[in-house]
Amino acid sequence: MEQTLNTTAHPPSTRALTRESVRARQLLAAGEWCLAPADAGAVTAVLARLTAPLPTRRGTVARTRATDRDRRLQRILRTTVHHLDAGTVSPAAAALLAAVARALLPWHAAPNPPRAAAAPRYGIVPGTTEHAAPPTEAGEALLPELTELFTALAATNAPGAVPLTPPVEPWQARHAGRFRHYTRPAPDVWAAETVGCPECGGKDGPWTVTCDWHRATLGCPCGAVMRKHGLAFSEIWLVLPET
Repeated sequence: MEQTLNTTAHPPSTRALTRESVRARQLLAAGEWCLAPADAGAVTAVLARLTAPLPTRRGTVARTRATDRDRRLQRILRTTVHHLDAGTVSPAAAALLAAVARALLPWHAAPNPPRAAAAPRYGIVPGTTEHAAPPTEAGEALLPELTELFTALAATNAPGAVPLTPPVEPWQARHAGRFRHYTRPAPDVWAAETVGCPECGGKDGPWTVTCDWHRATLGCPCGAVMRKHGLAFSEIWLVLPET
């Protein structure tokens, strides 16, 4: 049975994205952010996804067109997460990439979910094991502003420009639940491990997550603090409740 894509319900979260977008624009206007090489690589890669046109097809049915639209948003998300998890960008760039990833979270598994059962499952509808249909139009509405912002950021990477990275405030959050660390030992093969406290063995928290946008630590209720938990940034950020 064909599924009708819902383009109005469950709008993507834009609170963090709006905050980081405004901050980035203010920094650019004040000349306080000039991309370092690692930031430039990430911004250029995401910008290429933001500006990628939809494929040209003859006689395209509506469902195929909808899939193409969602696939473009999914590719933006996956490229963003890839550079976020690489751990090479500055804290300012990490904060912006994380906000973009959170806003595009409905497309983590839509239209093409990871093939292995152990792969990350973000954006599950509460009380179910299913993903909601992504809000396509709401997601596409983010693209013009993001394209303008990432274009402006990329323009700071001119030859001879001196990199200038603004500071970013650290943050702390609580998470009552499990964290899962995912690896890909081979194409289309995923492995997952639940993170446990090395002192008490606890896995359900509530964890106290402290992050300076460069490194995250997990605090267990028993008092132990883990800095070598192995989690990628997205494995923490994308499962935290929004604040």
